[in-house]
Amino acid sequence: MLSSISIGIMHGLVGYLLEPVIYLLLLFSAIALLDVGIALSERFKAIPLWIKSGDMEGLERLATRRIERSDFLARIAPMLGLMGTLIPLGPGLSALGSGELSILTTAMSVAFDTTVLGLLIGIAGFVLGRVRRRWYDTALTTMEQQQGA
Repeated sequence: MLSSISIGIMHGLVGYLLEPVIYLLLLFSAIALLDVGIALSERFKAIPLWIKSGDMEGLERLATRRIERSDFLARIAPMLGLMGTLIPLGPGLSALGSGELSILTTAMSVAFDTTVLGLLIGIAGFVLGRVRRRWYDTALTTMEQQQGA
């Protein structure tokens, strides 16, 4: 069985993770918002210019980089949201046992907020990744047809 020392060390370390998790979620929120703007610019300006240029390799490199970023957001943000949910629940449940409902209320608010934010960023990343795959596949197909003609 675990000793109380090891449990105390683990609890102390996990407690320090909440703030970095929240900062990362806020950073990923900004990246997702920026990525939406970049995607709109790609769709209406950049991809048609790449098609005209005929540089398939350059477009493939760009597509890989942009899609990887979207996939990264779709995978990592929900994990961070889950971490942001679980970390404050421990102290919140301890506070419930002590009758301190205000601490429990704060912990639950943080838990739900980080979950929602992580899922929202994940949804944005997932949708952007799917849409970008379709846009880039269409562009590359168009470029192949132009080269074959």
